[in-house]
Amino acid sequence: MRTLRAVAAVGAAALLLTMAACSGSDDKAPASNTQNAADKPLDKVVYMSGFGLFGRESYVYAAIDKGYFREAGLDVEVKPGVGTNGNLKALSSGAVQYASIDLTGAFLEYGRPGGINDFTIVGAVQQRSLTALMALEESGISTPRDLENKTIGAQPGSVNQVLFPTYARLAGIDAAKVKFQNVAPQQQPQLLASKKVDVITQFPVGKPGVERAAGGKKAVVLPYTDVITDLFGGAIGVSKKTAQEKPDQVKRFMTALLKGLSDTISNPQEAGQIYAKFEKTQPAPVAAAEMTLMRPYVDLGTGLGQIDQARAARSIAILQGAGAIPDGLKPEDVISFDLIPKPSA
Repeated sequence: MRTLRAVAAVGAAALLLTMAACSGSDDKAPASNTQNAADKPLDKVVYMSGFGLFGRESYVYAAIDKGYFREAGLDVEVKPGVGTNGNLKALSSGAVQYASIDLTGAFLEYGRPGGINDFTIVGAVQQRSLTALMALEESGISTPRDLENKTIGAQPGSVNQVLFPTYARLAGIDAAKVKFQNVAPQQQPQLLASKKVDVITQFPVGKPGVERAAGGKKAVVLPYTDVITDLFGGAIGVSKKTAQEKPDQVKRFMTALLKGLSDTISNPQEAGQIYAKFEKTQPAPVAAAEMTLMRPYVDLGTGLGQIDQARAARSIAILQGAGAIPDGLKPEDVISFDLIPKPSA
């Protein structure tokens, strides 16, 4: 045994000397390329939600919780969004790398003179717009005409407020007779319940949370799509620099995010439970109810995340026809179709 140990020791010493000699050579051996992808450092990125941190955002938490982002080589931090305009500013400044952007709001911002245009859209979350107004049934507000001489609580720069003049014009009401009051997303349900405002800018999927804040009173939803057709909803935006310099990362991010989206609309109850692990703004059942209501807006049978170019052109034409943006804007100015992951067969 001692002889064997001695031989092994001599062999090990010789091996170490050989390795040391090789390391001193000018021709260094290349690093091993057999390293597992999971061992590589993760890309740290920040994602900004669309509007606060409500249950409708559970898909990003599902992608984190189930390891989809990690499998894609990403370490994702989530920050609460402040509406399309504020999110675009955060993207342009480099404060965040990915952000939920209302696609209609993106068209409006990109198309207006002096608007923010240092971004591109790389996939859809909602195929139909969630932009809407909400009031309590007891207020007597049930049609757009009932909005005149009322106060709407809104996050400044949100697409609901930016698009309101177009909505009002097409609905046949005088936008000048409607007052807007600055209200953060998290405060809107409570202020509506306490009658500090008459209406709030809210997504239809937010109805369960609003009714819960109002003690079970029923809410009325006025979707913008009742007046303005062919509008897309939330999409994912990145800066042009990120799109140009890190296209592979963008595709990895979107693929992982869409996996989370697929899981949450397929199993809203699980989505609510995952959401509750990360956020306390809403209880799990309310978050689950939001995801249940969101499914028809997400899955139109064309594949999750997809943006139809012809439909995007029609959406732009509607906004141009309403005088919201000047002529000349094209879908490819705002959307990087080549970076949108193709739907799986």
